[in-house]
Amino acid sequence: MPRGIRVYQLAHELRIGTDDVLRLLAENLHIEIGSHMAAIDEALAAQVRALAAERAGAPVPTPGVQAGAVARAQRGANPTAGSGRGAPHVELAPADALRFVRFDTPGRGPSLGLMRQGAAAAPGEERVADLTVLDPGRFASPIPWLRRLLRDGTAATAELAAAAALAPVVATLSELEQSQALLPPVDAPEVWAAGVTYEHSRDARDRETQAGAAGQTPYDRVYAADRPELFFKATGARVVGPSRSVGLRGDSRWQVPEPELALVLDEDGGILGYTLGNDLSCRDIEGENPLYLPQAKIYRCSCALGPAVLGAGPTVPEFPVTCTVCRGGTVVWEAGTSTARMRRPFSALVAYLLRHNWLPAGSVLLTGTGVVPPEDFSLRDGDDIAISSPAIGTLRNVARWI
Repeated sequence: MPRGIRVYQLAHELRIGTDDVLRLLAENLHIEIGSHMAAIDEALAAQVRALAAERAGAPVPTPGVQAGAVARAQRGANPTAGSGRGAPHVELAPADALRFVRFDTPGRGPSLGLMRQGAAAAPGEERVADLTVLDPGRFASPIPWLRRLLRDGTAATAELAAAAALAPVVATLSELEQSQALLPPVDAPEVWAAGVTYEHSRDARDRETQAGAAGQTPYDRVYAADRPELFFKATGARVVGPSRSVGLRGDSRWQVPEPELALVLDEDGGILGYTLGNDLSCRDIEGENPLYLPQAKIYRCSCALGPAVLGAGPTVPEFPVTCTVCRGGTVVWEAGTSTARMRRPFSALVAYLLRHNWLPAGSVLLTGTGVVPPEDFSLRDGDDIAISSPAIGTLRNVARWI
């Protein structure tokens, strides 16, 4: 039986909730995560039994037994514990540095994973702890945890670190990607998108569309206006995760990836986290007539999200975003930008999205693209698309005709 799971089973039998198990580990077992798990399990099981006995009014197990288990766990993680040379401590990543992934588990369905922040781990080699196996109800979705991290980061981070210490490591991020097990990091009920939020995007749209009598296109006007361009992009069924195929329309001759920073939103519009998105676009269809935008943007497999969702913090960071397209192993286009170049802040986009609108928790807002391929470039069947931002990871997909 994987380490940690037997402690949860014991807690369930004694009617001790997951909250209490995580609190006991986070508050009382001040040890380095990942060290001497057998001793940690023994110590935690002793505390679970003691709490159950206390609530039942039964005699509490001998304190010396429980204290001895805790001490053994502490000494295992830090040989100096109890020797007067300093107490052991927990090394916790900040709340806004925690990344969640979702992946498919054969026979069980979607699982929630927490990426361990190993300082020496290369991108993609981070180990993923399976939280759902501990408590399927509590660890079903990242949304409640993202909300808690934002509102009470210290306590939520401690509980997640405790859970990650008990949860089995299933694979590295790269291994999950290669096995096509990764799912979109959030099960977004709706995906919205903003357009013309970068100057480079405005210029590219201008070249697609003939100017009106005043010498301005609709894209010139919306770039300068207070009200942004916002449109519905996808339902959850039209979204694909990492390593899955994104769709190419058979009635378009000019199709491009649009790498974008994506906001994961709460129902009140609060930014819960960040992920990466690919807003596939048919530039010839939109360029023929702006009223064709829904057909240029909304179709099967027209949106990709992933690989992870990064918890939001009290401040809004700037994200570099790069995109590389390879064809037959050769790079045929690559470019990069930064959200620092956006015409509008995230808050302005969200504020307009919420005007007289209802937004389900976990909805995603794509914030616009700042890089556009040249006019002689179009995606082909089999092209590999990689969208990256260091704090989040790399979203990889293959373009296929649908």
